[in-house]
Amino acid sequence: MAIEHQIQQAVALMKASERLVVLTGAGVSKESGVPTFRDALDGLWAQYDPTRLATPQAFAATPKLVWDFYEYRRQIMRPALPNPAHRALAQLERRFPEMQIITQNVDDLHEQAGSTRIIRLHGNINANKCSKDCQGDPTNVVVADVDSQQQRDVPRCPHCGSYVRPDVVWFGEMLSVELLDAAKIASATADLMLVIGTSGVVIPAADMPHITRRAGGKVIEINPIESNITPIADLWLCGAAGDILPRIVAALADA
Repeated sequence: MAIEHQIQQAVALMKASERLVVLTGAGVSKESGVPTFRDALDGLWAQYDPTRLATPQAFAATPKLVWDFYEYRRQIMRPALPNPAHRALAQLERRFPEMQIITQNVDDLHEQAGSTRIIRLHGNINANKCSKDCQGDPTNVVVADVDSQQQRDVPRCPHCGSYVRPDVVWFGEMLSVELLDAAKIASATADLMLVIGTSGVVIPAADMPHITRRAGGKVIEINPIESNITPIADLWLCGAAGDILPRIVAALADA
């Protein structure tokens, strides 16, 4: 099916939508040059298994190793800027003011592009918190406020002295109940979900399109390759989000 015809189908579904929800995965940020978690395991980090770098157990055993890996990830992510897909989603929010984005990504590119209604399932790599959450969950810590020696080592919480860690969800950790409930409610009440750049493998994020379908909503997938979501999608647009989403936004404006 020609992509232009599919774009028109997507536009028709979106024009009829009153409760639009978007689920984004690593593919969206990869178009900005942000490597996926496993893509970041190159160079000096290629020798490590992800479970040695992104679990509470790994941090407890080798805090400096884990901290240094996340500092490395932050460094390589820092130059990234929102791509046309991020900007198109921010434009969609202006057309659909109640639109919510559920994201698996830990960067802040959606915010940089101008999106405001974002449910972050896996946290924010640019934020840090006390590893013991001594003042509540999360206990945010601004690393720039700790002394320079601590910044070279693993920073310590100014409240309790525990190590500071990235505010992300590691393997084996539970997602925030509040955020997960918000994502489930958004998915269950959506009449249309756009699923963009995700493999549909990571649970519970991968459950969200299924929740929408079970509740009677439609699902549009934008992905250059088939995913676990493709079989349940009402419409699959095969291509890069940075190409297809701006074309959908432009077609909506002309509709």
